Amino acid sequence: MLTVEHVWRSFGAVSAVRDVSFVLPRGQTLGLLGPNGAGKTTTMRMILGIYAPDRGSVRWRSAPIDETTRKRLGYLPEERGLYGRLRVREQIVYFARLHGVRAAAARAAAEHWMQLLDIAAYADRPCSELSKGNQQKVQLACAAAHEPELLILDEPFSGLDPVNAQIVLGAIETLRRNGATLVLSSHQMWQIESACDRFCIIAGGEVRAAGTLAELRAAVPERLVRIAPDGPAARRVLERFGPPAPGCNGDLDYRLPASSDFAALLSELVAVAPITHFEPIPPSLASIYLRAIGSADNEASVP
Repeated sequence: MLTVEHVWRSFGAVSAVRDVSFVLPRGQTLGLLGPNGAGKTTTMRMILGIYAPDRGSVRWRSAPIDETTRKRLGYLPEERGLYGRLRVREQIVYFARLHGVRAAAARAAAEHWMQLLDIAAYADRPCSELSKGNQQKVQLACAAAHEPELLILDEPFSGLDPVNAQIVLGAIETLRRNGATLVLSSHQMWQIESACDRFCIIAGGEVRAAGTLAELRAAVPERLVRIAPDGPAARRVLERFGPPAPGCNGDLDYRLPASSDFAALLSELVAVAPITHFEPIPPSLASIYLRAIGSADNEASVP
């Protein structure tokens, strides 16, 4: 289990992280979300022992992160950290060896990850000759080749086109199935919504929301309800909830309290109108995120 307890970190007069706490059980994946400058990278570097917290503690398996523990962890930084002249295969082997992997096992791991990330064709090319997207995949292989117990990925989809983003997402799913514990930071909500078991949303260095997606959704007081077709009878039933939001394809969109009796509402609607579609839509991760960081006014069109 990864336990982050009331950590604080300042840089001079700038308070980057303020009282952040969360718990991540082994084998689960945490989505660490927040706007630029929220304190995500600082939090991840405290987990890795790169920065020491000014206050609070970080523990893995109930023990502080020390040099020995650090070898069992993996890190994909947001910045590129490759040696440009090293060939792809050599690069992956080198990073695995730094974590204590024997030479033969490191070579086998390099072959495995090059195949998994579809970069085997570049095995003997210097990393400086690769595109940004392929460099990102090499960097992921370097972070994971030693089979870390805890792998921290800071913006793993940076610089990737949709095809390569899907390849990386598939590699992350493979790591999850194999029991790795993962911390992901990404602005690509649609990519990590299904990839994470739980989430921690921070802004201004503070935790704004945390929990599983189901728990986060349960805390949102409204639901978007979409019905079709549009018609005066249906509008009369729903007008007590306020005017409809702009719909599409002749639908009506209403925001209703999450505690509403949706079954009773559907019965009321079908009694007065030929309803062909009735759908309470749970809030998306993007909508929850915007509400948590204080941008609820901008999330009206985000289901």
